[in-house]
Order: sequence, then C-alpha cells, then structure tokens
Amino acid sequence: MKKLDKKVLIVTGASKGLGISMAEICASEGALVVLAARSRDELEAVASRIRSLGSEAEAVVTDMSKPQDLENLVIRTLSRFGRIDGLINNAGVNYVKPFLEITPAEWQRVLDVDLTGSFLLTQLCARQMRRQGTGGSIVQIASVHTHASLVGAAPYDAAKHGMVGFSKAAAVELAPFGIRVNILSPGLCETEIWKEIVDAAPSEKECIDYWNANIPGHRLIKPEEIARCCVFLLSDDSSCITGANIFADLGMTSLLVSREPYASKVIGGE
Repeated sequence: MKKLDKKVLIVTGASKGLGISMAEICASEGALVVLAARSRDELEAVASRIRSLGSEAEAVVTDMSKPQDLENLVIRTLSRFGRIDGLINNAGVNYVKPFLEITPAEWQRVLDVDLTGSFLLTQLCARQMRRQGTGGSIVQIASVHTHASLVGAAPYDAAKHGMVGFSKAAAVELAPFGIRVNILSPGLCETEIWKEIVDAAPSEKECIDYWNANIPGHRLIKPEEIARCCVFLLSDDSSCITGANIFADLGMTSLLVSREPYASKVIGGE
C-alpha cells in the first residue's frame, strides 16, 4: 500500500518550486491533492500533470492573505473529496530588505501571508479533522531561519519563528484528537529562490563557492527531498512525532562558522 493511500491533502504554494514537488510526490504516494496558489494557469498545469499520471487533483486559486480565500479552499476541498486528512502549509513570501528601511506595510504583508494565513488555514483544517474524528497531520514549512538569521530577513524571520510558536501550541492542544502538527525547516533548495540568489551574485561560481562553504553537504537540496520528508510526516510512519521542528538542511544549522578558504593544518591536543 502507498504511504498516503486515499488521504485528502491540501498543499499551499503548489504552483512553484517546493510546492510542485510536494504535490506530485504526495500524489504518487496515493494522496488526493488539492492545490492552492494565486496563479490559476500554473496551478492548472500542475493539476493536469498529476491527473495525467492517474492521480486525482483539484486546483483552487487562493491568496493566503485573504481569510475568505482560505475558507473557500476548505469548502472546495470538502465539496470535492468530503474530508481533510492532511495539510502542507508551504506558501510564503520571501523578503529581503535592510532592517531600518522596512515599512509597516512591508512588514505586515509578509506576516499576513507567511504567519497569519498559515495560522488561519491550520485552524480551519484542524477543526474539520476534529469533526471527522479520525485524526490528521499538518506540516508547516518554515526555514533554517528559525535557528539563525541573515541580513535583511527581519519580517521573514519573525513570521517563521511565529509559525513554530503557534504550531507547537497547536500540537499540544490537538494531540488528544489524534491531530499531529510538525514543522519542517529546509535549508537552501534548488528552487526559484536559488536562481534569484545566483542572479544577485557577481558570478555563479562565486555564489556556489560561498554557499558550499556554509553547507556541510556541499550541495543544494532538491525539492523532491523536502517532499519526501513531508510524505514521512504526513504518513503513519511518523505517528509518534508531533510538535517537532525538523531541520532538513544538509547540516547548515550545525555549522558554527563557514569553512576556511584554505587548508588548515592539524591542531594537536598536546
């Protein structure tokens, strides 16, 4: 039997990068997927590809900053499949600007999408799971930014730290109903964000060399690797795990400082 056989799953941010891999791999594991994002054309393309492989998929245009869109997403899911067994809260706005230059509107935009939207959708799905009485699993896609920060990331960091906070609280309260809530914090992935990082660097080689010095695994994470982590957290294989923040980062958050750009001599213990 497939790991997510017949489980009804909502995936937000499903029109790009990680979200596409999450939707496709979860569908390949038997999930009935509902895809949510703002772009209708991109969503429909993903849904059509999943259907062509013999799985079921529904595309629902959704803006995470609009509560009415989130309510509609749940209504559409129930109308099509009759239940909700899992949620991957993947949608988010990446944002970089110097701390002293961030405006209140910019701050609020990131929190509305990355934090408040995720909170409200978690709440809506958890209420439905409780009504069903058969439990469920919610996976929040946070970031290595929940461990440490980078320059210019204040709103993003605040949102992702907030996601960890409310998710741990939800995990404690929802555990008696068999509803699990976990956080998955990826490192640097091979997605559109990586392309933006390369474009902003002097050269692709310099960019790769810099990041390899900061990632013990010496490579980017493939979207399908993060998707497989989601499958684990959504499946019964992780039945005893809730309230965890799991770092899928090739060791990035375990590295104290970046590697030296030279070969260091051995330092003896005598």
